[in-house]
Amino acid sequence: MVSPPPIDQITERVERLLARHAELQHANALLTSQVLALTQERDSLRSRLNTARMRVDALLEKLPPDADDAPDAPTDLPKDA
Repeated sequence: MVSPPPIDQITERVERLLARHAELQHANALLTSQVLALTQERDSLRSRLNTARMRVDALLEKLPPDADDAPDAPTDLPKDA
């Protein structure tokens, strides 16, 4: 069996490398766009979390003090004491 001339082998290998390079560029572009989309989603979720946290804090401030936090004041003292 006769092997192809070296220039043909080199040409075939270069063509395969170019095809692989194009595939990797495409995959890289897709991954870059996914990273951008996920970064935007993360930032949006962080913003929503901060907003929710502020709303919860505001609601907690509106709650009356807990009975356990108030000083013990006897309410059932006899009248002559």
